[in-house]
Amino acid sequence: MDFVTYPDAEMMYLALAKQMASELGAFLRRDGHATLCVPGGTTPGPVFDTLSGVDLDWPNVAVFLNDERWVPESNPRSNTRLLRERLLRGPAASANLVPLYAPADQLEDMLDALSAGIAPHLPISVLLLGMGADMHTASLFPGADLLEQALASDAPVLMALRAEAAGEPRITLSAQALKTAFHTHILIKGAEKRAALERAQTLSVAEAPVRAVLDVATVHWTE
Repeated sequence: MDFVTYPDAEMMYLALAKQMASELGAFLRRDGHATLCVPGGTTPGPVFDTLSGVDLDWPNVAVFLNDERWVPESNPRSNTRLLRERLLRGPAASANLVPLYAPADQLEDMLDALSAGIAPHLPISVLLLGMGADMHTASLFPGADLLEQALASDAPVLMALRAEAAGEPRITLSAQALKTAFHTHILIKGAEKRAALERAQTLSVAEAPVRAVLDVATVHWTE
């Protein structure tokens, strides 16, 4: 794990957006395409604001979420909604959004179809993750009903997980899918998250699921 500390949030957001844009650009020049996998929540919003204005070959970038609440895009808690508002605008509006939600009463009814949409875009070129104070990342929550399967080396690309801390049912990339990434960044803020990250390194991956990707990640932190 690499740990990078910034003097303030604005510098962190700008530096991280610049680094991710550079990594995406390298993939686009070499391969003609790239994949960007990002979290929901409000913390990465300023990174998205900057990244959305960067001059990249966005039509050849596939963008998808780490995880999604099983709610329609009209719901304020939809990660897809946040993605459209903060990242998929300006030049980045022409990126290829790969969905992690489709209308259905039960998440499991759409799992195979959504997995088939994600699979061609693996391995991930650039992965941005968040981390909760409970040491979850994506929707890999401690105590989730199918966490053991989602952490397994033979896990499918996508998993349906339910956890008390998660609220709604969640669809999430498995740990194995996340670990395909060539570049992994974890964005956290504040003393509580830093303490949680330090504690995670002393726990099992089941107790602290973020550990599944820590060995290959660059952690970006500021107060």
